[in-house]
Amino acid sequence: MDTTKNEVISSGKKKKSYRLRNVPILLMVSQSEHDRIQERMAEVGSINMSAFIRKIVLTGYVLHVDLSPIRELISLQRRCSNNINQIAANANKTGEVEQQEIEALKQDYKALWEPLSELLIQLAEIVKM
Repeated sequence: MDTTKNEVISSGKKKKSYRLRNVPILLMVSQSEHDRIQERMAEVGSINMSAFIRKIVLTGYVLHVDLSPIRELISLQRRCSNNINQIAANANKTGEVEQQEIEALKQDYKALWEPLSELLIQLAEIVKM
């Protein structure tokens, strides 16, 4: 890909274009085709039609991944890490670990691993397709 700045001749003067994508392509579609493009964009969560069409044309597909389950797992993992740090700090200070702290940690890890297992099963199903 040529990323140099192209010179554009305008009114007999040379002017630099600072756009990376400076070659326009006009695409005419019917209203029903336009509506279908909008639907496909909504399906994958795209709001930029140029980027969406460019991605389809250059790669042949657009993949939209819903990362909300991952965000939940990250939150659970942070909570577990925080609890471990608190238990370690308490153990270093007092030389003891409370049984209830261990039980709370076990519950947090169970809450983390159940959705993680479900997510891995879902990902395995996608890979089979």
